[in-house]
Formats: sequence, structure tokens, C-alpha cells
Amino acid sequence: MVTWQPDPLGRGFEQANLPLAPDAQGDVVATLVRTTRTPVQRFAASLRPLSDVDVLYIHGWVDYFFQRHLAEAWEATGARFHALDLRKYGRSLREHQTPGYITDLETYDEDIEAALAAMGHAEDARRSRRLIVMGHSTGGLTAALWVDRHPGRAHALVLNSPWLEFQIGGVGREALTPLLEIGARITPLRSLPQVDLGFYTRTISNRYEGEWEIDPRWRPDRGFATHPGWLAAVFAGQRKVAGGLSIEVPTLVMLSSHSTISRTWSEAMRTTDIVLNVDEVAQRVPRLGRSVSLVRLDGALHDVTLSAKPVRERAYSELTTWLKAYG
Repeated sequence: MVTWQPDPLGRGFEQANLPLAPDAQGDVVATLVRTTRTPVQRFAASLRPLSDVDVLYIHGWVDYFFQRHLAEAWEATGARFHALDLRKYGRSLREHQTPGYITDLETYDEDIEAALAAMGHAEDARRSRRLIVMGHSTGGLTAALWVDRHPGRAHALVLNSPWLEFQIGGVGREALTPLLEIGARITPLRSLPQVDLGFYTRTISNRYEGEWEIDPRWRPDRGFATHPGWLAAVFAGQRKVAGGLSIEVPTLVMLSSHSTISRTWSEAMRTTDIVLNVDEVAQRVPRLGRSVSLVRLDGALHDVTLSAKPVRERAYSELTTWLKAYG
């Protein structure tokens, strides 16, 4: 039985804790966030084209769900919006846990299945509503792999700057993999060198020069420490993408037009992806499945939906057009 309670986002949102199987660090939970509707909003949604759709959004690394405007954009289509704070992130992070740490991206199957069950999309349920899965960054990689492994569950997939390839490309990833796998076996929780200098937080947080209210407990300015066990799991997922997935449902990928990867601040960081090498990611997009659309957006940040208002409005317009095209 899922118990819903008020969410920190306030009016219009509520959350439910989803207990999961304990791991080596102790108790584990995921947290599902959903929108709430007044009777008038429910009636209005019933008249819109995606009134029979549920959306499940999966966040990225060092992240959690706070994008109220993203929920509102989906609700405007008539779809019912849900977001999942994965284990050891955001609302689901507990004091005894290493933030974000897992050793296999398939571990998140349990989180996703718990969320889908709470949404009425359990594997054995008789479903009258369609499901769209959306993922950002590492969550986009996780979502793509999940949809590929579970054909017939989702009706469409939307990826916002998915981390489909390592920043130095597939050749670099393959060269690093043997050393990383040794580290994952011997010292899986050893902290790797810090690469986040806080520039991305500077561009998005209203505590600095950005627009968005972000909780520093759940998204520290310079991120969480990374570990060999976690990065090896990401590399394994990227290797599967490089080998080619067989996603059968329509898939939309949105990326910035340009990246700025630098150890020093640049004004270009306000209008480009400073986390991923978007050209490397774009090369992997055709490997996802048989019906894939790629949209490149000038001026977009790593999280396209956190870009300046004109850019994110273009992103939502592209999303709406794509949704109409695929019914």
C-alpha cells in the first residue's frame, strides 16, 4: 500500500516512499513524486491529447527531481507526471549511504518497478494507460537500457542529454575500462579525483548566477565523490549502447548543439553543455533503436529543461511536435 504525503515542492506535488531490498550499506528506499490535480484540472486534462498517458521521469547523477516547470509542461499535454528519486539520491538519500553508489545500472530495475507498480503499471497489471519514460543524463542511460530490456512496457522514450558515451569517446572508454574494472574489484569505494569544479551549479542555481532553486544537500555545488565501482557500472552501460540496443518504441533525444569542457570558467558555459561531449553522444543516438529522432538545440545547457527560457520553450515545442507525430 503506497502512502502519499506532501512533497517539499509544495502545492501541486506529493511523494511516496518506496521500500526496497536492503543492500550492503543497510536499508534502501526510492521516492516517487507525482503531481496532484483539482477537479477542474482533472476535467481539463481529460480533454487533452495525452489524457491516457503516464510519464515517469528519471534524474541524472548528483541530481533529484526539482523541475516543477517540466511537470507543468507534461501536464499541459494532459499526461500525468511522475518523477523518481532513485536510491541514494535526493529524497531517498539516507545518512548511512554513499550518495548515488551502485555497481550495476540494472540495480535500478527494482526502483523503477516499484515506481511503476505505484503508478498502476506493474508488469502483471492490466493497463489502460500508456507509459512514456523520460530520463536525463545518467538517468537517460538507465532509462534507455531499461526500455531495451523490457519491451512492451513503455510506449515511448524521451532522453534529455543522455550519458550514452564517455566524454573522451568510445576508444578512450575502452582504454580505461581494464584499469577501472581492477579498481572496482579491489577498492570499489575509493574516491576518484574531483572533476566537478562547480561551474554547472554556477550556471543553474539561484544561489549564484542561475535561475533555479536547488537544495545543496541533494545537489552539492561540486557534486558527490565518484568511485570505481560506480563508474565501471556506467562504462558497462555505455558499452551496451555502443554495441547497439533494440528499442522498439519511438525515441526522442534532445541535446545541446555544443559542449564546453574546460578546467577554467568561460562565458560559453552559460549556453552550452559543460558536462558531456554532445558530439560523442550524438554519434551513439542511432544505436538506440529503429525509430530515433535527434534534436540539437542552440544555447542549451546540459539539462535542456534548465536552459534560458527561449531555449527550453523551443525544447518543449520540439517535444510537442514529436508527440503529435507519434500520436
